[in-house]
Amino acid sequence: MFPLDDDTHEKWMRHALQLARNAADAGEVPVGAVIVVEGEIIAEGRNSPLALLDPTAHAEIMAIRQAALALGNYRLGNASLYCTLEPCPMCAGALVAARIKTLVFGARDLRFGAVRSKFTIADSDLLNHRVDVVEGVLGAECTAILQRFFAAKR
Repeated sequence: MFPLDDDTHEKWMRHALQLARNAADAGEVPVGAVIVVEGEIIAEGRNSPLALLDPTAHAEIMAIRQAALALGNYRLGNASLYCTLEPCPMCAGALVAARIKTLVFGARDLRFGAVRSKFTIADSDLLNHRVDVVEGVLGAECTAILQRFFAAKR
């Protein structure tokens, strides 16, 4: 079993932050996600709805799609997903559908967050799968990249 401690969480979140920077460089909202299984990245994604003309092309969805292909299974029960921003309702639902074991996110999304801020979809007692949730990992850095992006747009 691979450790899920603070140092490990920060390591993978730093990778997700780089993906978020890549998204910002492409003009997309800067959100990045990585999926880790047994201490190895098996998938990654960044926001891409503008480039792909796909409203579902959020970082988490892109990473989940890639992970399912990599594992040859849509169930990702041993996977941890690291995301710079709290997932929206669509992405939180996808985490549950994919049976993601652990979600680690950096910044809360006070407008659309569906894991802690507005809803608690990922670990709801009403659903058949509950994701373990860790929040706030490198939260200040994850928030800052979003703030810089939107300040530049205004």
